[in-house]
Amino acid sequence: MRSDEVLKQASDTIGVKALAARLKLSPALVYKWCEAYDPTDPDTSGARNPLDRLADIVEATGDLEVVNWLCHQAGGFFVPNPEVDMKRMNTDLLVGTQQLVRKFSNMLEEVSRSIADDGLIEPAEAARIRFHWEKLKRVAESFVVAGESGLYRQSP
Repeated sequence: MRSDEVLKQASDTIGVKALAARLKLSPALVYKWCEAYDPTDPDTSGARNPLDRLADIVEATGDLEVVNWLCHQAGGFFVPNPEVDMKRMNTDLLVGTQQLVRKFSNMLEEVSRSIADDGLIEPAEAARIRFHWEKLKRVAESFVVAGESGLYRQSP
């Protein structure tokens, strides 16, 4: 999703005028942020918006702490996608699907094992669940990247 689409979606929840008032900005500027911006096209009516500028800061500095700070403001935290090695990726759709389901099953098994004895998840058990979760995220991301890259397309 483009930055202008994200801002449009967010502003639609309270309305552009209400958002502009909250930010102490003109509604016209907020409307422009919610329109596509292309510096190479003089006919676009959009304007560079705060999300574009945030992306520029990250690109210029290489520092993801800005993104992490924003995630904290929203009650979360930033977790980058794992690196995917395209050379080592399995291109068989069935095998990739089975691997994804197996990793998910491993994580659920660890959760079940953790609560089976006393109904609680102790810190050591939480660490094991986290370990399986991280493995699942890597496999899932690899699976999605393979699909996006066309590696699962059927040959005619």
